[in-house]
Amino acid sequence: MAVEKKSIAKPEVKAEAAVKAEKKPVAKKPAAKKATAKKPAEKKPAVKKADLKAKVVLQLSDGREYTEADLIGNAKNVWQYDLGKKTADLTKVELYVKPEDNKVYYVMNDIEGDFNL
Repeated sequence: MAVEKKSIAKPEVKAEAAVKAEKKPVAKKPAAKKATAKKPAEKKPAVKKADLKAKVVLQLSDGREYTEADLIGNAKNVWQYDLGKKTADLTKVELYVKPEDNKVYYVMNDIEGDFNL
């Protein structure tokens, strides 16, 4: 009689395959960061908005015109010549124009008064 040969898997081979399947790749730990002194973030210079250019012109019914600069110049003259003060001392000017009275009322450094247009 002839002997049949059966292929028998070697237990060692199966064991090695099982061990390889069970092994998972080891995750690498991130490298420890070195402690470094943090530099303060540099501040970007603020973007300056374009200055508003405005012009105010007061037009009266008789054809006269006064700009804001004209009225402020007249107020400075009143401060210096009529009130006898130094122009360098003038810090606050409020002007109220009343065309029907032909007057400009002012408050300059808390001093009240008026002058003609």
